[in-house]
Amino acid sequence: MHSQTPYEITTLPAQPSSAYGEMLPHEIPPGVQLVTLPGGVRTLAYTQPPAAAAPQPVPVAQPIPTWAKTTALLAPTVGGGIAAASVGLSYAAPGLIAMSHALWSAVALIAAGAVVVPLVLRAARRPAAPAQITQNITATGLFGKATGTINHR
Repeated sequence: MHSQTPYEITTLPAQPSSAYGEMLPHEIPPGVQLVTLPGGVRTLAYTQPPAAAAPQPVPVAQPIPTWAKTTALLAPTVGGGIAAASVGLSYAAPGLIAMSHALWSAVALIAAGAVVVPLVLRAARRPAAPAQITQNITATGLFGKATGTINHR
């Protein structure tokens, strides 16, 4: 927040004079570089050393899991099986349609038989004339023993 700089910045002149001499690159200390400022003046300046890049971890080859191998081997087999089944169904479709019609006919026959067979059996068991059953019961006294007879004719 000071309006004046408490120290003075000095730079090397653009043209080296015989008094200064130009420094050779191997004479420049570490951390100091020759930089060109926006005004075109070249000077030595301390610079931040470039951050050392972290060494990349060496990728380690990992084995392929057994489930992945099994899946990879089964995928073409399953796909081939599905393809073969679809071809087989396309060839069998007319037969399957006829078989489904036959099965529906069989179901209708069984349902009709379930209704007709009891009616036929009932008609066959019916006797020609109804049976005559007579019952005679006799008792003596208020609390006497009752006896009876049943006659089938």
